[in-house]
Amino acid sequence: MDTEFEFPHEAGHRIAYVRSVAVKDLPEEVKSQVGDLETLYAVHSEEGERLALVSDRRMAFVLARQHDLDPVTVH
Repeated sequence: MDTEFEFPHEAGHRIAYVRSVAVKDLPEEVKSQVGDLETLYAVHSEEGERLALVSDRRMAFVLARQHDLDPVTVH
């Protein structure tokens, strides 16, 4: 199925995409700050810009909501 579909969300609300990120794939300067964690969670704008990296999924959703964004998980 290759048909694009615009998923509706409330007018005026922006979507934030949350996805897991392997620490090993991050720059050295970030790796040095995360301790023993192997996975972080990234919050991205609708355009794909990384807005934040946090230590757990729940925190990513809370952070997005605190900034009036509607978080959704991306695989």
